[in-house]
Amino acid sequence: MNMNDLPLNAFEPQQVTVDTLLEKYAKGDEQTAVEIFARVSKGIAQAEKPELREHFEKVFFDNMQAGAIGAGRIMSAGGSEIRATLANCFVQPVGDAVMGQDDDGYPGIYVALLQAAETMRRGGGVGYDFSRIRPKGAFVKGTHSSASGPCSYMDVFDKSCKTVESAGSRRGAQMGVLRIDHPDVMEFITAKREEGRWNNFNVSVGIVEGFMEAVVAGGDWELVHKAEPGKEQKDAGAYRRADGLWVYSKVPAKQIFDTIMRSTYDFAEPGILFIDNMNKDNNLRYCERIEATNPCAEEPLPPYGCCDLGPVILPRFVRDPFTPAARFDFEAYRAAVAVQVRFLDNVLDVTHWPLEQQEQESRNKRRIGVGYTGLGDTLIMLGLRYNSDEGRAKAVEITREMRDAAYLASVDLAKEKGRFPLFNAEKYLEEGTFASRLPEHIKAAIREHGIRNSHLLAIAPTGTVSLAFADNASGGIEPAFSLAYNRKKRTKDGGHTFYAVKDHAFRVFSETVCEPALRDGLIDAVCNYKDSFVVGGQTYQVKDVLPASFVTALDMTAAEHLQMMKDVQPYIDTSISKTVNVPADYPYDDFKGLYLAAWQAGLKGLSTYRPNATLGSVLSVGAPAPAPAAAAPAVTPDDDPLRKQFESRPEGELEGVTSKVDYWTHEGKQSVYLTVNYQRVEGVLGGETVVIERPVEFFMPAGQLGEGQQWISSNMRLLSMVARSGGSIAKALANMRKIIWDKGPVRCGYVEKDDGAKAPRFHDSEVAAIGYALQRILHNRGFLDVSGNQVPVRKLAERLARRDAEFGVATSETDEATTAAAKNAPVLNGAGKKCPECGAHEVHRVDGCSKCFNCGAIGSCG
Repeated sequence: MNMNDLPLNAFEPQQVTVDTLLEKYAKGDEQTAVEIFARVSKGIAQAEKPELREHFEKVFFDNMQAGAIGAGRIMSAGGSEIRATLANCFVQPVGDAVMGQDDDGYPGIYVALLQAAETMRRGGGVGYDFSRIRPKGAFVKGTHSSASGPCSYMDVFDKSCKTVESAGSRRGAQMGVLRIDHPDVMEFITAKREEGRWNNFNVSVGIVEGFMEAVVAGGDWELVHKAEPGKEQKDAGAYRRADGLWVYSKVPAKQIFDTIMRSTYDFAEPGILFIDNMNKDNNLRYCERIEATNPCAEEPLPPYGCCDLGPVILPRFVRDPFTPAARFDFEAYRAAVAVQVRFLDNVLDVTHWPLEQQEQESRNKRRIGVGYTGLGDTLIMLGLRYNSDEGRAKAVEITREMRDAAYLASVDLAKEKGRFPLFNAEKYLEEGTFASRLPEHIKAAIREHGIRNSHLLAIAPTGTVSLAFADNASGGIEPAFSLAYNRKKRTKDGGHTFYAVKDHAFRVFSETVCEPALRDGLIDAVCNYKDSFVVGGQTYQVKDVLPASFVTALDMTAAEHLQMMKDVQPYIDTSISKTVNVPADYPYDDFKGLYLAAWQAGLKGLSTYRPNATLGSVLSVGAPAPAPAAAAPAVTPDDDPLRKQFESRPEGELEGVTSKVDYWTHEGKQSVYLTVNYQRVEGVLGGETVVIERPVEFFMPAGQLGEGQQWISSNMRLLSMVARSGGSIAKALANMRKIIWDKGPVRCGYVEKDDGAKAPRFHDSEVAAIGYALQRILHNRGFLDVSGNQVPVRKLAERLARRDAEFGVATSETDEATTAAAKNAPVLNGAGKKCPECGAHEVHRVDGCSKCFNCGAIGSCG
């Protein structure tokens, strides 16, 4: 059988494929992959000269039909009117400052948070290196205080990502990196042992030169930073090195490594990034420094670095599968890769860039990531076991051919459209770079004509695109997880549904190659995890019916998974996203050996997964999910008007209020105007129709955005997305009030005592103060109670009905809580402990009792 004779709809689509296609990628009236291909190819062709657009629209469409598609962002938003980025991968720089820029020009923490939120809002996954942030306890000269450390700020980024996640079905994705020599690295390594912490982060430790050697040699490792330690740290022995860095402490390297290994063994994180290996291999090491990766780690990127991705579906190039004549069509494959280079290069010119810095970085270097998916299934269909020498040799050949075809295509593009602006032939090809290992004829072409794209290759996980467009071919470089399995899939309402899913290679064999008399019995046995089946009174063993090339991720040793990475990585100019699966009973010492072997092999990183009671699993082997039970007799269900979703701002005018918020920081009085718009929403409660008023839009009116308050606009956009997605505004504001900074308390609002007296209220950051002010605004409107909790739907409906009955007179929005504090407030210096009543750091001992000098609250005595 020739796979070219198989149209895209050769098989009846699996339900999970249909659902994923419609949920993740279809737009408007689109129902099929072909319709999506038409939209995307037309949109990406717009980067061509007008007279060439129709031609390349057809070229790109035909290439998608052949098996070269875009990654998720491209297939979802390409050619649509959605102002989302088509690039998947970003790295956001984070500097050692709260606002503005640090001494090295890196954006301050809250500037970076704003930029990252905008990137995620537009659909990008973001990686960060938090190593520049000064360690916990370090001296903060501007405020004569102690730093809270990078891990505390990662908590803030985590909450921000969760807010972005609630704005739609696509989850925000982040990668957090900390260098192995940062003084807070031990806290970073163990942070995810705490349940619920950093749920919106993948985390990896950045391994730098010398550490692994110290582990092997049993030496000590210095934890260092450029920031000056605090007095307690100096008293404990911190000192300054000759290079200007401060040594906070020395720790046995083995102790740090063992802490990483134990966390990874039990919690699957942190991963490890060999940062120095990434930089040594980098084609652009002459003009950039890699500091972090995108969330799945296949793209090591510099500050504001970005890349778009596009996998080639490898099983589409297998001819005569499961026969002695089975072969891979390299000629068609090379042609598809060449077109894919032009396609992805065009994406860079038609995409919406969340930030100007990202657009400039892209134009200077033009990174793209041609990759593949379905390697595991391809080897099965060619009759090769994934964990065999022959299978790995074929994988290397496929990857090498992709490399050579991509680089030659980029040289051709340079002739036509120009080389990337920062290209320097001698430095690009100097000894040690990836490009220096290219075949001589390709290097000669690069020297003569230049090259269009600095980097061209990346192997990503390709999870949902393999489901939607490749009939559940094995993802990326991975082997098939199982021939049939239960997939746990997240739904829009936060729940989960389960699918029985068949692997593509198994479908090809069972539905087109297998002896017809055995077909139904084999499918039933594999889908229900039986070792045998009976046909015509004869018993057949599944392993005897299936070709020997059928091998899954669970059938292999960890060393065999790792060996595939070792063999393929030399042919990929960025990196490979692959997980080394190990069984639950895998010996701990052998587990540590995997990471030592990865370092010795010169890999750029490693992630492992060992199932255990602490971690859940998206994929699980077991009996397929049962069919849904028959529906119960129809009743009128409750339809919570607080949880209804709106894709965008409702058209027309909205009823709203604008409030002035005054607050005081160490820099003096600050004032902003904030607007909240409301919409009437209908729902059902107890079988009855109810109407409530709900906030759906938060913003800061134009003309008042100062450099120090850029983050407010971002937070208001995030709150708007939460509001329209049906998320909990009460919870979002409560999370804002928990945010802490290191610049001293912020005064906003007041605390009212039982006798009617008022005292200023203090907050731990500007973000917390704004969160409090918004709580007051929503409380005055009747949406939240006095403590910031959500008012029940029934009360909201009753309140709105009463207001309508009184001719629509709304309650006053003037809130003294957001204006100046009581005139006769005492002079405070913030030198006491934090008051649980008002938040001021003014609790002192008076006559044997703790008393707050701000609000008068009496604490413990004795």
